[in-house]
Amino acid sequence: MEIIPAIDLINGQCVRLSAGDFARQTTYDVDPVAVAQRFADAGVRRLHLVDLDGARAGKPVNLAVLEAIARRTTLDIDAGGGIQNDASLAQVLAAGAAHVTAGSLAVREPATVHAWLKQHGAGTVFLGADFKDQHIVINAWVDKSTLTLTGFITDYLAAGGTTFICTDVSKDGLLQGPSLATYQRLVKEFPTAQFVASGGVTTVADLEALAEAGMHGAIIGKALYEGSIALADLKAFL
Repeated sequence: MEIIPAIDLINGQCVRLSAGDFARQTTYDVDPVAVAQRFADAGVRRLHLVDLDGARAGKPVNLAVLEAIARRTTLDIDAGGGIQNDASLAQVLAAGAAHVTAGSLAVREPATVHAWLKQHGAGTVFLGADFKDQHIVINAWVDKSTLTLTGFITDYLAAGGTTFICTDVSKDGLLQGPSLATYQRLVKEFPTAQFVASGGVTTVADLEALAEAGMHGAIIGKALYEGSIALADLKAFL
């Protein structure tokens, strides 16, 4: 299972939100590049980088941070937030991201994301399945769509997608454990998909349970910043 630390950006700083609420923001470090370097120095290979300013603005805002992380580390970066059209996709890839995550756009404009999958491939374009109460949520997690989680996955598997970053918004940043039962069900229902768990990962035991469930990856955010998981704890998974 891939271990994927997360860096969420607001005003160029490393922050975390609680349950996706911008009013419940904690700033952990003013230098996200240094944070990324610590992850790389610990042997981590992947990074999940979310431009929260971009998610609200509808266009990438923190490209300079992405560029600096890509330049100074060898991390394999998947980037999300504000990637709404061909131009912003090209910007993010040119800035050094190896992958992009399409979330809200994948719901609002599926034809666009289908075209991206065809042009760039499923190894470059990941699907952001942000969900609450088994429905996909969009627009920086503000609006609930009519799509169910399983319906979204079914549609994008048919369109050529393979990798789904599944974030339970109700658990994200709360350190209450991941949605293990949901992930176990998804792995059984969609055996050809690669699922990355996001939201609620709190302990090493959570990582062990996700690995046992057959998850392709696990994103860790607040647990690393609050210390309930130490970078040294990750060595067993790297």
